[in-house]
Amino acid sequence: MSTVAPPRPETFQLGPFTVPRLFTGLWQLSSNAWGTAPASKIRREMGRHVDLGYTAFADHYGSAEILFGQFRRSLSSPERILGATKWCVFKPTPLSRAVVQAAVDERLERMQCESVDLLQFHWQDYSTHDYMTALQYLQDVQQDGFITSIGLCNFDSLRADEICTQLGPGSIVSNQVQFSLIDTRPLHGMGDVCEKHGLKLLTYGTLCGGFLSDRWLDAAEPDLYSGQLTPSQRKYLDVILRAWGNWKLFQSLLAVLRTVGDRHGGLSIANVSTRWVLDHPFVGAVIIGSRLGVSEHTDDNSRVFGIRLSEQDNSEIEAVLDRSNGRRMITTIGDCGAEYR
Repeated sequence: MSTVAPPRPETFQLGPFTVPRLFTGLWQLSSNAWGTAPASKIRREMGRHVDLGYTAFADHYGSAEILFGQFRRSLSSPERILGATKWCVFKPTPLSRAVVQAAVDERLERMQCESVDLLQFHWQDYSTHDYMTALQYLQDVQQDGFITSIGLCNFDSLRADEICTQLGPGSIVSNQVQFSLIDTRPLHGMGDVCEKHGLKLLTYGTLCGGFLSDRWLDAAEPDLYSGQLTPSQRKYLDVILRAWGNWKLFQSLLAVLRTVGDRHGGLSIANVSTRWVLDHPFVGAVIIGSRLGVSEHTDDNSRVFGIRLSEQDNSEIEAVLDRSNGRRMITTIGDCGAEYR
């Protein structure tokens, strides 16, 4: 009996790199709360991801950079793998070229590389314009060959526009922000900034910690304080119940997504949710958190590339979203990244 090969991953251009539109997110390596696996098994799972075409890995939490660096150095052609990491500044920091170089050097050491493929910059405090100074130093470090591309992380529309305007065309290639059927804030300004400057969004939270999946269809509302949820699930359940709507309305959304999936040959709710985000032209890739060596969904995720949502699909989805508070989250929570400030 013949088998049908999975669809080839879609790709896009990120600076000089051609990368898949699904990134593997490594933030779950930051805590045992997601489950653990031996480092050797994690590296083997990274290899399986690459064999399936998932050649981009993102995030710096816990031992993520170290494990990624060990894995990439073991490859015969490490240049075909992209590693996206971060430099996050959470408190006032005296800035100099040496300070910025030291931050980049730490990334280089942990990832065992000579140049960071994509360094995503997060700045906590907007009260001064020191983030511009930091970015100018990062450009200096980039010119010296220690960074290939610079991206942003959780910058809002106003600052992303300011940064791209002042630093010039092509200086910033991406902004990593939250974007999902539940959190649609990038539709209110950020998308326009991306189209203006050729910026691409790398989105996280697209599956709301796994709540946008078949597992939760017809399930009882979970207890936020039960101790049975992962850190991501606690975060996104709070958003669903307090900012977006309620569990009953969320069940209505899951039911519609299940109907759409059935219409496309039994695709999962996660597939439909991911495709909805990817269908926005300013989105480069969705970063899907992976519990490497613990729980894998690579086969299911690959089905995202074989579908296109129809006008009917989108209309049915929008009918539920219109009943939610999703469109008002831009004011109740604030623009992209506001929840971290």
